[in-house]
Amino acid sequence: MPEEMEETIQIPKADNIIHAFQKELQVITADEQIPVAVRLQLQKLLESFSGIMDLINKLDSQTRLLLGVVETSRIINSTLQIDQVLEQVMDKIIQITGAERCFLTLMDDKGEHEIRIARNWEKESLESSEIQFSRTIIEQVIEQCQPVVTTNAQMDERFAEQQSVMMYQLRSILCVPFLARETCIGAIYAENRVRSGIFTDALLESLVPFANQAAVAIENAKLFQQIQTSLAEVKSLKQTMDNVFASITSGVITTDEQLLITMQNKSSETIIGKKNVDIYHQTIDKALQASQSISAYFEKVLKNQEVITGMEMQIENPLQGMRDVRISISPLKDENSNLMGTAMVLEDLTEQKRMQAKNALFERMVSPAVIDQLQENEIETGGEQKTISVLFADVRGFTAYSERHTPEELVFVLNQYLAAAANAILEEGGTIDKFLGDAVMAWFNAPIPQENHILRAVRSALAIKNVVNRLNQSIDETDQLSFGIGVHSGEAVLGLIGAKTRMDFTAIGDCVNTARRIQEHAAPGQILISDYVKTSLDAVVDATPQEKFFAKGKNEPLQVFELIALSPWGTP
Repeated sequence: MPEEMEETIQIPKADNIIHAFQKELQVITADEQIPVAVRLQLQKLLESFSGIMDLINKLDSQTRLLLGVVETSRIINSTLQIDQVLEQVMDKIIQITGAERCFLTLMDDKGEHEIRIARNWEKESLESSEIQFSRTIIEQVIEQCQPVVTTNAQMDERFAEQQSVMMYQLRSILCVPFLARETCIGAIYAENRVRSGIFTDALLESLVPFANQAAVAIENAKLFQQIQTSLAEVKSLKQTMDNVFASITSGVITTDEQLLITMQNKSSETIIGKKNVDIYHQTIDKALQASQSISAYFEKVLKNQEVITGMEMQIENPLQGMRDVRISISPLKDENSNLMGTAMVLEDLTEQKRMQAKNALFERMVSPAVIDQLQENEIETGGEQKTISVLFADVRGFTAYSERHTPEELVFVLNQYLAAAANAILEEGGTIDKFLGDAVMAWFNAPIPQENHILRAVRSALAIKNVVNRLNQSIDETDQLSFGIGVHSGEAVLGLIGAKTRMDFTAIGDCVNTARRIQEHAAPGQILISDYVKTSLDAVVDATPQEKFFAKGKNEPLQVFELIALSPWGTP
């Protein structure tokens, strides 16, 4: 018992009282002046006083026990750590009861009791091999929510059939349930295998309220532990959500119902170029400085509680300039589905639009079919041999034309003619290799195989001639231009030619050179095809043989034909 409590409440010892009374009685009985009858009455009083002293001793013991229980209740309620509470309960039970061994059991989540603490009279934890007790008694106490006490279990008829009582030679047993809100959450079990009669009904009566108080303390500690665990989980979840929120590549901005900004993530800071502290409680229009007012869209979301997606606009980033963004707005609700504001997601499209613009420019310079064949991780120099049909078309009279016009006029007119030729080639699925000044080179059957690739090349040549004729109808006769076109088919090597820093996807070989030489031999507005092309399309072409000529690099003269027309089944 704590010293301060002993100083407050002083209870005299019964044997001291008896001793003092005996001394006084001896003095009185020795006095012969006192009548004999009185002395006899005093002697009877002395004999009855021992019974009074027994009662005083019993009350003394109960009072000290109750004071210990009160102090223990104060101690166990001074902490919310479950392990500390259990240890303090166990230590006090051993101190109060004088038990040889004591076990504290609690119900687990599965509704089964488990031993949480097991100690001996020296308050030392028991080894697992020493944990031997009557589980039947504990189960009975927990099930019936009633305490059990026996002064000698070996002679108690209630336990005559319990093998553990006989096996472990159990004598004094005390088991009290922990009742919290009329629910049994466990029990305290104390025993003494040596002494009988140390656990009394009076002790039991004192321990029941203590056990109930301990149960409340245990429940409070368990509840506190659950709260701590829940708080830790919430904190961990919040940290996870903050990490996820921060790692989202899209910008996120939230507003309250007055459309004042309440929060934004890191990605949003990068997109709009402003920190959270700079835009907190600003209007959305002021914060974004968009190319158009968007507050009306937010008001619509709040009013109709609907989602608006896919709006594209520009916003001014003070650090990076104008940014192209896609915006989606949705209502923001709490866990009870009450409207609390809006959430906006921003996707920065600036780089994507920049790449799209570059790709569009690239597609104007390189055939889309070639682009589709290029794989970023597989671009290497080299090529493979394929059969292709090659078309060369060169603007005739451009040199003389250039002498009469400014460079700006030349570029404008040249683009008109080359664009007409390019469109005619692409409509037949051809691949434009390159523009060579005022000439265009194209091929068919590569990189994607094509049926009737020779026929496609011839039809493209006729289409170029026709479109140029239509174009010239709107141009003065002195400024009209025309193409000389050559078509040939054969083997060539196609692939990436050059260095890794500068490559061309092109075709090389005798087939290409021959097509170019045929084109050089063509007159303005004339289409010349090789003998091979004529033979391959003999059933559908109307072609006139031309005089053979020696082409540069050739040992034998070339036989060519002027393409006049295609039969109906050879036309597009």
